[in-house]
Amino acid sequence: MSTSFSLVDSLALGDLQVYLSRAGRIEDGSVRLIAGSGVLAAYSAVLYPRGLLDSTPTVLGLRTFALAQSADFDAVVPMRSLFDRLARLEASVQTVSAQTTPAPDAATRDAAAAGSGPVVVQLPHEVSTVTWAGISPPKGGWHPVGEIASSVLDSVARESIDEVAAAVPTGTGEQLVQRVRAEVWGRPIPGFEYVPAGAAFSHLSLGFLSPDEPVKLYETGPWTRLTTVRGHTLVRRKAWTLRP
Repeated sequence: MSTSFSLVDSLALGDLQVYLSRAGRIEDGSVRLIAGSGVLAAYSAVLYPRGLLDSTPTVLGLRTFALAQSADFDAVVPMRSLFDRLARLEASVQTVSAQTTPAPDAATRDAAAAGSGPVVVQLPHEVSTVTWAGISPPKGGWHPVGEIASSVLDSVARESIDEVAAAVPTGTGEQLVQRVRAEVWGRPIPGFEYVPAGAAFSHLSLGFLSPDEPVKLYETGPWTRLTTVRGHTLVRRKAWTLRP
């Protein structure tokens, strides 16, 4: 198995950093990295059940990145360790860029400014106790089922965040907190009963919403995918919410 991956340039490095930073504010645990066919898929946990009686929906964030070199692996690594490695790499790239003599021709200057040049990232040591990482969304077989306005998801997410905050005062026990979150984030979005409010929370929190871009909806089996050019949210639906 590969122990590293090569992003196409420093811009991709920065994009991955931003994604991990946002994902870490939701669940500062682990990230699942799957490389293959020239693409790196980075999955992060947004919501997932913590026990047999927990009705919280499984909601995952996903960003994909082009790879400069072929790699093939499926690894779950600590998010903080990976983020720290990316930060050190970015600092190194900026130092080298600052020390480089400005190129005489405009085309080369533009290429340098665009962050050209692969960046090799070493994988941190894997972890093996992440329950949500054992749930693998399908890679293919998705079919479109419509779209939803970004404004609708934004409104649902913000209202639900306020509801959770109001229902869970400081010092509340973890069991009650989880119960409230399960109830609020598992509630279906009006008009899109097969999409839970937790999916809106994911898209907003991970920075996937854009005011001018509708969110496209796809399904395959028990999974629903919300997609924009900025990223994807994957939801594993309960059996009783499946559409006929």
